[in-house]
Amino acid sequence: MARYIFITGGVVSSLGKGIAAAALGALLQARGYRVRLRKLDPYLNVDPGTMSPTQHGEVFVTEDGAETDLDLGHYERFTGRSANRMDNITTGRIYMELIAKERRGDFLGATVQVIPHVTDAIKAFVLDGNEDYDFVICEIGGTAGDIEAMPFMEAIRQLGNDLPRHGAIYIHLTLMPFIASAGELKTKPTQHSVKELRSIGIQPDILLVRADRPIPVEERRKMSLFCNVRETAVIQALDVATIYDVPVAYHAEGLDTEVLAAFGIDPAPKPKLERWQQIVQGIRNPEGEVTIAVVGKYTGLKDAYKSLIEALQHGGLANRVSVKLDWISSEVFEQEDPTPYLERVNGILVPGGFGERGSEGKILAAKFAREHQVPYFGICFGMQMAVIEAARSLAGIEKASSTEFGPAEEPLVGMMTEWMRGNELERRKGEGDLGGTMRLGSYRASLQPGSRIATIYGDTEITERHRHRYEVNRAYKERLEEAGLSFAGMSPDGLLPETIELPDHPWFIGVQYHPELKSRPFEPHPLFKSFIAASVERSRLV
Repeated sequence: MARYIFITGGVVSSLGKGIAAAALGALLQARGYRVRLRKLDPYLNVDPGTMSPTQHGEVFVTEDGAETDLDLGHYERFTGRSANRMDNITTGRIYMELIAKERRGDFLGATVQVIPHVTDAIKAFVLDGNEDYDFVICEIGGTAGDIEAMPFMEAIRQLGNDLPRHGAIYIHLTLMPFIASAGELKTKPTQHSVKELRSIGIQPDILLVRADRPIPVEERRKMSLFCNVRETAVIQALDVATIYDVPVAYHAEGLDTEVLAAFGIDPAPKPKLERWQQIVQGIRNPEGEVTIAVVGKYTGLKDAYKSLIEALQHGGLANRVSVKLDWISSEVFEQEDPTPYLERVNGILVPGGFGERGSEGKILAAKFAREHQVPYFGICFGMQMAVIEAARSLAGIEKASSTEFGPAEEPLVGMMTEWMRGNELERRKGEGDLGGTMRLGSYRASLQPGSRIATIYGDTEITERHRHRYEVNRAYKERLEEAGLSFAGMSPDGLLPETIELPDHPWFIGVQYHPELKSRPFEPHPLFKSFIAASVERSRLV
């Protein structure tokens, strides 16, 4: 029978509930348990697919094509288990499903209310499909006291009573701020946050307290006394140099031990943390450094590229080097010469994005990489801009553009309205809703034997995750190949270009998919591993 761990947050947002949940999942896995992680988001959006990356951060896409919260990326990277659409739920999705049922008459004339109908839907989601797991970790978005989070808090309170004894525990993540003028760490914010939880009937079993310095014993005792939590269950969560240090750090503080004790599991299997220790050692003791320029449009919020940042670090681990990221807004290149920004970097990466803003700057970044023999990695939109650059500069198609920016005389990139997924035909309308109208999730691609990318993968048949509305126009394939651009990867039906490369360049690859979504610290994605290796070679020349 699965046991449930509910993780809530208090005081302020962005304390790292997702990392905490992922690290706890990794610790329980290290003890031999089967773990599932799920995210309950209180916002009214059906999913984060239409939310601005600069407001909400990255949209993480699962194998089955769900657009989910970025925390699911942490879950995958820390546990190695691929998430699916049933691992993330929002208030919007719950209300949408309930209203659809009400319109069909499924409630037989009953008055539909938050309690019991919304809370019952949340509970059904939490409990569904957990037969094969020992622990289910549920992270509730937002902070204690948020109006929109109340149905979720009520639902997990009810589950505490519905489940058998020792069937569920509550972990509350809070902040202990240091007040410089007083020279003290303050417990009061945590006390108030726990009071808020207790007012709705939830008593935390464990406090996970974020702080920027060690918490004195007396302060832990104070929180234990006023928050009604065992002293050993007041766990300090100090800042660390890398998120991959969190599992080892939390184990040293006793988090997993307290979790198992709260469930009455004694004796518990000992954890095997050697591989986490090796990862941390690799990050702390690199044998070199490379600088990668990330030329994007959401550089003001690094969470917009969370999986990308981690995948680059994984590539660095595989090559025993640290990866320094030089963030450059692509709009800068539309006003200034790219040379001073790019002449000293070891690699250039142009990530995904939407819309015309900054697109010409990305095209110029691709041009600089091509002309100066700098390793170039174009992902999704970054591949499309590299194709447009090649069309203009190599094939003489001066008016090459994308219909994403408006009517185009030479539509090198356009919207596909139907495509094959396995044996099924999928369709979309150009004027349809933005949400859920993209090519989403895992798709197969066939790689040309002998191509650079096939050599990197060590295979000619791959599957990768997609998230985009526009495709490179196959009608221009022959002209571009005659000009020197190789379409080394295509969809199995030969209609959709999946990868491009320049055979006579040290390393110039564009992919229509998002390889960063499948990279993990213990299994770096082969493209990132190869890209960083090429950048290391470049560093020896600069």
